[in-house]
Amino acid sequence: MIWKEKYKIGVSLIDAQHEELFRRVTDFVETLRSPVEWTGKVGKVNETLAFMKDYVVTHFRDEEAYQRKIGYPGLEAHTKIHNDMVRYVADVAAQYEQAGYKEQLMQQFAGKLLAWLINHVAAEDQKIADYERGRGAAGNE
Repeated sequence: MIWKEKYKIGVSLIDAQHEELFRRVTDFVETLRSPVEWTGKVGKVNETLAFMKDYVVTHFRDEEAYQRKIGYPGLEAHTKIHNDMVRYVADVAAQYEQAGYKEQLMQQFAGKLLAWLINHVAAEDQKIADYERGRGAAGNE
């Protein structure tokens, strides 16, 4: 599993959601990399697309609500990043629904999910934690 404790931002709901996202994406990538024929991968593709279409919206909503609560100054830019990912997931889902299983599309999707998740949680989401830690320290002076 690619989840690392250092990815935690210190908010239990968001950290749990991140762990679930990492678990699901890792499972998806491993299924695509397995020697199973494409017919055996279709179920995992269906499951992952349905999960991602729903869960990222829920997770992003929760994460953005937390950012509003703490007055995070990067909320607008962060929301744009989230919205771009929601559109990407919807676009891939639409392509899949129209054309069916295409190995290249699913490999690209898996690679982008994996890279995006690592980069987003390890960099962008850490900025939220850094801001909150700084805000807490400033508030205690």
